[in-house]
Order: sequence, then structure tokens, then C-alpha cells
Amino acid sequence: MGSAVERTDEHVREYLIYRGFTSTLKHLDTDIKADKEKGFRVDKIIDQLQQLVQSFDLSGLKEYWLYLDRRLLCRLEDVYRSTVNKLRTSLYRYYVINTVQKGNIEKTQEFFQKQALELQSQVEWRDWFILPFIPTPEQNPAFSPYFSRQWADTFLVSLHNFLSVLFQCMPQPVLLSFDAEVQKTTSLTEENEQLCQLLFALQTESRDQREGDEMVHHKLPVYVQNMDRLGDTELDLVSSQRPVSAATTPSRNFFSTFLPQGRRTPGKLPQFTTGSSPSQAAVGRKDPPINLPTKSKEAVQANEVKPVSSQPTTSELKSSQSQQSTNQSTNQPTNQPSHPRHKKIQEHEKERKMLFSKPPPQIPEKKGETGEGELLAEASSEPPDPCSYSRSCRGGAEGGGLSMEQPFIKLGQEEYGEHHSSIMHCRVDCSGRRVASLDVDGVIKVWSFNPIMQTKATIMSKSALLSLEWATKPDRLLLLGSGVGTVRLYDTDAKKNLYEMNIDETHPRILSLACSPSGSSFVCSAAALSRPGSVDSAPRLPVPVSGQLLLWDTKTVKQQLQFSLEPEPVAINCTAFNHNGNLLVTGAADGVIRLFDMQRYESAMSWRAHDGEVYSVEFSYDENTVFSIGEDGKFIQWNIHRCGVKQSEQVLPQDATGPFVLSGYSGYKQVQVPRGRLFAFDSEGQHILTCSSSGGLIYRLTNGEPALESMLSLGGHKAPVVTVDWCSAVDCGTCLTASMDGKIKLSTLLAQKS
Repeated sequence: MGSAVERTDEHVREYLIYRGFTSTLKHLDTDIKADKEKGFRVDKIIDQLQQLVQSFDLSGLKEYWLYLDRRLLCRLEDVYRSTVNKLRTSLYRYYVINTVQKGNIEKTQEFFQKQALELQSQVEWRDWFILPFIPTPEQNPAFSPYFSRQWADTFLVSLHNFLSVLFQCMPQPVLLSFDAEVQKTTSLTEENEQLCQLLFALQTESRDQREGDEMVHHKLPVYVQNMDRLGDTELDLVSSQRPVSAATTPSRNFFSTFLPQGRRTPGKLPQFTTGSSPSQAAVGRKDPPINLPTKSKEAVQANEVKPVSSQPTTSELKSSQSQQSTNQSTNQPTNQPSHPRHKKIQEHEKERKMLFSKPPPQIPEKKGETGEGELLAEASSEPPDPCSYSRSCRGGAEGGGLSMEQPFIKLGQEEYGEHHSSIMHCRVDCSGRRVASLDVDGVIKVWSFNPIMQTKATIMSKSALLSLEWATKPDRLLLLGSGVGTVRLYDTDAKKNLYEMNIDETHPRILSLACSPSGSSFVCSAAALSRPGSVDSAPRLPVPVSGQLLLWDTKTVKQQLQFSLEPEPVAINCTAFNHNGNLLVTGAADGVIRLFDMQRYESAMSWRAHDGEVYSVEFSYDENTVFSIGEDGKFIQWNIHRCGVKQSEQVLPQDATGPFVLSGYSGYKQVQVPRGRLFAFDSEGQHILTCSSSGGLIYRLTNGEPALESMLSLGGHKAPVVTVDWCSAVDCGTCLTASMDGKIKLSTLLAQKS
């Protein structure tokens, strides 16, 4: 971070000079010289502390440490306060030991006189007040370790590492990300150049291969192409016949002779007579070349044109008998496989066809004469893959010449791997700038992914955390629900707790939190323990546990009211507001969905939705329906204008609804009950993202049966995905899929507008 700050200062200085802001530049230079943070250079901060220690400047040392504490250290979480206190104690001991080693007893006594009121109540300093009165403290067993060089070096290295990590985790202004953007752009440019070179090499290889194929199949006569498979007698016969054929046949008709006769126009047929030479009969026979595709052979046989003389001549019979005797003597039938070199060429042809196959171009047939080059190209052209051709034709009929268009293009996928246990919740804030993720160990990570993936804050709780939700106004606040009946309001910018609310001791498990879009209140679902001494990972009981649904005011931090849950108080697993906060939908452990009117604070309707618990509920895009996923594995759409009426229903696989199972060695199995969001919609509400065993699955919502149509599999996971979220912005959206191995995948999608 220090190097980035230094380069940014240089850019700002250059800009001020360019704009002619000389007075501002002078103030900037003055402030930089007096900068106590030393441009976030840890080595310079350590040097400043050592300089104050060596000069016996106790007041300066205290003032500088208080500045660091007020500016940087006080923003840390409470769990790091003990570490900060230990570093401060070690710094003061480092100062005292230095005064003793330098023989400056007056400074030693001055330290204890000025710090007596502050240190006498601290246990770690109780034995240090006798230090000025010991003749040789370096030989005293209680103080000898602090006079060693090893202790001093260990302290300085620990302080250096602590400050380095602190600066790396600090929230940075956008201007400081310029350096990271430059490095990222440079690496992308280099990668792009390498890919361009690779693409150019592949294109060159493909072009050379096509030219080689054309030379082998089109430029050479048949007797040269098939020379490797001919016997010695045939080779002598053809070699002796070459001059006669070249002398008696014009070059134009000579190349036309080797084309399949079905491809030639009637005006180009060679005219053979009964007096033709044997070479003409042997070279001009009607058998098509064996290296033509099967489809071409069938076309040749179907469209074959008979020559003028249909009766074989005596010379043709003699030549045929000679060739048969030669084949029998050499045990080489006429249909034996080609030379290995030809096999390699044919294999390359197949690979090239699979990689570069396209629908055949629609070229209108020309009536009249056709050039020899065009005839050669037609004879050598290979038919496309029948499967790809049928797909392209079907896509052309449906989508204007293209295959069926996917609604999204997967541009890339990144991984966030800071968690070390299974994820429970993963949510993006309202602005789409930050993500909060919670694992089963109670560790929460607040991180950003644009422009670079970076952890902003780490929250570690002594008590188990079960739920989280971003506040809407302001969006930097995070609501955290615990397993001991408390809800914390955490400021992700200041990195500290603002409030801690005690909900209810009899219902300590905070299962769900939902913040109103207005930002003035939030809904909290509290549930009793499943069984005495159990925690959230305990298996669920057949009888739903007791629960409460409460409304809290975020400004006064007080409970406003408790909703009535009919027919009996039951644990609410999931909650969701509509766009303006006037409606609230909940899914409970008794399988009932309840819809609340938030203007009257009462239940508007309720109906039994699933056999078993309701795991996840969401409003549709038009807010006329509600979607839910339950323990029975069903994904159901409900009409909120007609209580309990289904609009669509589809059974999902277990890896999309839970409980989620991660198998290990020796029969080990980890089972996790769904807690986070199981499905999320895109920006237009037409597509839905769900969980799966290997990554997220995107479906398209249909109006008929089935209710869902599979569109795209994101993949990328090695463990079951347990919660998802979808952040959409204009055409690009980010899908978050979190799995049981602690990995979170960010898949960037590009929506294709139809």
C-alpha cells in the first residue's frame, strides 16, 4: 500500500503542476513532510518510533502512539484490542530497557514517575517498578530476557507485521486502486497478446493444412495419389503408360478425366473410341477416387453419365486382367487401406472439420460452363457434420440462421476462498459494491469484487451467528443475528459495532432478518432451541419449534411490535419484503406461508404451502405472485390475489433444496440444513438461479409445464452449493454461488438482448 500511496502522491503533484495550482502544491508538500503516517510506509513508522526511543523522548513517543491509536488502531474490532495493548506494553518496555542499557537512570526514573498512575493498576507492570533500584537488572531472571537482542528484534518484527496487515485490510479510496488497475490492465494486455499469437499460429497451421490437403487431393493425378498402395507390376504398367496418355490427351481434358463424372458438365466429357490406347482406358475409368467421402460417392453413382462407347475394348480387358493378376500375386486388394501418411492426413481432416465446421454456404448453381478450378473445388469439398448441419438448419429456422441463442454469456468466473468452513449466507448489498458472507464457524467476511477482489473487514464472534442482512439506508450497515438472542448492527466502514440488541432469552436463535426498503425498520425471526443444549446444526424435530416475528426500529433501536402467528407461534425460517415495504412474506417451519400487511401490521392471508418446512420465499418481479422452495423439494409459484392457488409447480432435485450432504473419506458425511437464500432472480425476473451439487443452475421461468426450463450451468464447485445470490447491473450481472467447502464463485454474465 505504501508504494501505491507514493505513486499516487506523485500523480497528484504532477496534476497540480499541470493545472498551475502552486499554492495547493506547497500545502501538499508541507503536509506530506509533516505526515505522521509516513505515507503508510511501515518501515518509516518503525524508524520514527526507534528514533524517539533512542533520543529518550518519552512525551513524543506517547504522543505518536496515541496518534496511531486514534487514527488507525481504534478502528479495529474488539478482538484485536488485547493485541494492541500488548504491543503498547512492549513498546514502553523497549523504551525502559534502552534507558537502562544506555546508563541513563534519570530517564528510567522519569518514566516510572510520569507513568505511575497509568501503570500501577496493570498486572504486567507490577514487578517493573523495582527496576531502577536493581544494580544489575540484566542478570535478574525476571528482566534478563528483555535485555537480549532476540527479544528486541522479535518485538520490532511483530509490530512491523501487525501494521502491514492493518494497512492491507484498511478501506482504500478509489484513487489508490489506480495502481492495481494499471497492473491488471497490463496483465490482461499481455494475456491478450499471447492469445492473439496462439490464435495466429492455429490459423496459420490450419491454412497450411488446407493447402496441403488441396495439393494432395486436387493438384496431383490419381495414379500419384494412390501410388503408395499399388503393387510393383501396376507401378510399372502405369509408368509405361504415362507418356502415351500425355501425348494423346490434351491437358484440359486430362485433369477433367480424374473428376467424378457426375460433377462434369456434358460439354466437358472426354470422347473415348474403340481405338483408344490402354492407358486411356486405365486412367479414364469411371471409379471415383477412394478418398472421397461416402456421400460424394453416392452422388457420383446417382448422377453418373455414360461415356460414348459403353462396350469395353480389347485393350481395356487386357489391362483389367493384368491388374487382377498383379493384385492376386501381391495379396493387395484394390480396396486396401491407404498409407499411414494418408491416414494422418485424414485424421487431421476430421479434427479440422470438427473445429471449423460451419453450415454449408448457399451458393446458387450456375447454368452453363464452369471453370476447371471450380470443378476441382467441388470434387474435393467434404460434406459437413450431419448433426451440426441439422442443428444449424433447425436453428436457422427458429433463430434466423443461428443456433438457439442462450440468454446469457458466461464471461468469466472468480473464486473467493477466505472462508475455511461451510458457507451459511452470502449476500450482496443494495449498491452491488460489497458482499457479506457467513460460515458455520461464525466468521463473517465483508469483501468487494469490483474492480478487484479484496477483503474489507473480518468479523469474528464469540457466539454463534445464524443470519445476516444488509441494511438499505445506509447500505454500509450490516445486521447480524446470533444464536444467543442478540442482533448486532455493524458498520462495515468504521469496522465496529454500533448497537447490540437483546431480542428474547426464551427464543435465542435469530433465524432470519429482513430490512425494510425504507430503511427505518427491520423484521427479526427468533426461535426457541430445538432441544436442550442443541445448536443450529442439530437435526430438525418433526414438531415445529416455537418462534416469534418481531419488528424493530433501526433509529430508536427499540422493538415496535410482535406479529401474531396463527394458529400457533412457530419458527419463521425466511422473510422477504416487496419493493416498497408494504408487504412482507414469510415461510415457517410448519410449512405455512404468511403474507403480512405492513401498513396495518397484521396478517393478510396464510396457506399451507409445503409438506414440511418452507426454506426460502421471494416475491416475483411483478409482485403478483410468490415463489417458494420447501422441504418436500418443490418449487411452487403462488397467486397472492387468490389465497393458496398454485400457478405452477415443479419438483427440484435434492441438491437444489437440501438438506445438503458432503461426503468424505471413511464414510464421513457432513449434513447442512438450508439457512441462506436458495434461489435468486435476474434483473427482469425472467430467469432464476438455484443451487446444485457442482455449481449454480440458471432456469427460465415458463408460463406452462414444466415451470422451469434449464438454460445454463455455471459449474466450478467441488462441493454442494448451499446458497446463491444474483447481483444485476445493466447488461452484466454477477452470480454468487457458495458451497460447503467454503468457496464462493463469482460468475460474470452478459445478458443477450433479443
